[in-house]
Amino acid sequence: MSSSAARALKSVSRAAFSWKPTNPFGQTGRPQQTLAATVSRSGVGLHSGARVTSTLIPTHAGEGRYFLVDGEEARVAAEVGNAEPRSQLCTTLRRGEGGGPRVRTVEHLLSAMEALGVDNCRVEVSGGDEVRRRLICCHFVLAPNWQFVTAQEWVEAIRSAGLCAAEDTSGQNLEKLAPQIHEPVYLQRDDCFVAAFPSSRIRISYGIDFPKVPAIGCQWFFTYLDANIYSSEIAPARTFCIFEEIEKMRGSGLIKGGSLENAMVCSMSGGWLNPPLRFEDEPCRHKILDLIGDFSLLAQNGNQGFPIAHIVAYKAGHALHTNFLSHLSGKITMDQEELAGQC
Repeated sequence: MSSSAARALKSVSRAAFSWKPTNPFGQTGRPQQTLAATVSRSGVGLHSGARVTSTLIPTHAGEGRYFLVDGEEARVAAEVGNAEPRSQLCTTLRRGEGGGPRVRTVEHLLSAMEALGVDNCRVEVSGGDEVRRRLICCHFVLAPNWQFVTAQEWVEAIRSAGLCAAEDTSGQNLEKLAPQIHEPVYLQRDDCFVAAFPSSRIRISYGIDFPKVPAIGCQWFFTYLDANIYSSEIAPARTFCIFEEIEKMRGSGLIKGGSLENAMVCSMSGGWLNPPLRFEDEPCRHKILDLIGDFSLLAQNGNQGFPIAHIVAYKAGHALHTNFLSHLSGKITMDQEELAGQC
């Protein structure tokens, strides 16, 4: 690890945040929530290409969000201590080291649950170890109504099930707490960084830069975070990739379930291959979608994951998101120390 990266690591401290009630106007926070009904969606894993089913089941207050993969008995909690530091192009959770159960591509589902307030939920995954990322449909590839990879479908699924106050095993509601940043903190490598500043409400500023892809170029997007803003401005933003990098990704065993029908593809020389965009800055908005899902991993015991702060990120990505949280929470492994600050 370079000396500059080592200096950056010292800027992330557990003392920078504490848990506070989620109601800024009173002494008691809002109650933790769960789903009012079970909801299930089936589809194809973006990277594995396997047909999988994800079932969201209401659970008790204090249990938080966790996954159960078909054939495994152990829960995989959606917490930063379970985030794999070397996961490529997605967020992967694994319980324990080595051969423990894992679940991949969790960021879109977690993003929707965090933004809409699903604090406690059991997610059963069958057919593989990857959360579904596109719908199964009856049409062939290039069908015009194939669903893109986005969190919007999860928003619709959660709203169809509804929310209710969660109860613990004694039938009591639990107060929902949220992490609040008290002092500026950051994690950086080269020109990539994630920073958090004290704020009275959640703000997010995200920048990306693709100088070799003029159709994307440099973009910045700023937003507040609440359920309505997320549903209309963030959730519809789709996954994107660079056309010239596809063969390399496939050669690494990734995006086996990817196609022009479930991701926006942009060529360095030819621009977007499957327009139109939903937003002029759709790629940048999708990065915020991923950030929210990754930052949800700071949650524990059914409390809020995304910190009350102004989060500023530039060219960050999943590895830097989760490494930032690992240092903030103090849950750092040797591998994460070696990879800290990775873009």
